[in-house]
Amino acid sequence: MRIGVDLGGSKIEAIALADDGRILARQRVAAPRGDYRRSVLGIRDLVLAVEAQAGTTGSPGTRGSLGVGIPGTVSPATGLVKNANSVWLIGHALDKDLAEALGRPVRLANDANCFALSEAMDGAGAGYNTVFGVILGTGCGAGIVINGHALVGPNAIAGEWGHNPLPWPMPDELPGPACYCGLRGCNETWISGTGLENDFTRATGLQLDAEDIVARADTGDAEAEAALRRLETRLARALAAVLNLLDPDVIVLGGGLSNLDRLYQSVPQLWETWAFSDTIVTPLKRNLHGDSSGVRGAAWLWAIGERAIGERASGERLP
Repeated sequence: MRIGVDLGGSKIEAIALADDGRILARQRVAAPRGDYRRSVLGIRDLVLAVEAQAGTTGSPGTRGSLGVGIPGTVSPATGLVKNANSVWLIGHALDKDLAEALGRPVRLANDANCFALSEAMDGAGAGYNTVFGVILGTGCGAGIVINGHALVGPNAIAGEWGHNPLPWPMPDELPGPACYCGLRGCNETWISGTGLENDFTRATGLQLDAEDIVARADTGDAEAEAALRRLETRLARALAAVLNLLDPDVIVLGGGLSNLDRLYQSVPQLWETWAFSDTIVTPLKRNLHGDSSGVRGAAWLWAIGERAIGERASGERLP
């Protein structure tokens, strides 16, 4: 049995998978924002709960391997979490703390890497050699999977597309919004749910969440429609830069904004303006596994792609 955990900014989800990929148990709870200790205890309790639930579905007494997707990564230099937009995780040895709390080794990986791995294995990216998986949620990030292995890199920052600057900026997009990373104009500040909300507020003075903006656009509200068109153009520019650099076989979208049907028509039409090719055949696809794709990918950290994506297991660097 494999257990995966997705540690998000608003929720923690855990899933238990049988060896053949069947879901044995699945639960989610609200994330304790701003509290590292409660985050560790919350993960511990959730893992034990899904383990107990899975025991009633045919795996009694079985302890599962544990993989955890986090909105950041582990520094190869220090072994501590870095680059997390859930900033209360930064500077902690989360894998060691979880291993101590649960009495078993734990593998951590960036949540976007987990998402991309899940979709590459048996989701919308199955059958493609190079998969660029994008999460457009509270923030935005990406993972790269090549021939079934997630690319991590020597600095553990492969796929940190959210912290590249928005390419080909318009005059009114400069210098760009401040990002938690300390720079301005990062993709994350523009093409995320939060970015859409903040852009709408700057344009209208109104504070609405992303779902309300989309709902207003659906009723013909001109300002909401303009905000979505700006989002589409910015996403097209950001993905055109990926096409120019990586030229992936497929791009798969995840996160709340991936539910916008219009993106799959408008963005491929728009990105040809900036992509350095006479034609672009790369498909833009919606994820297959919904908002649980990341947690499924975390569960696979001890199986498919584990050597490429796992940073450490119980304090030891993977060979």
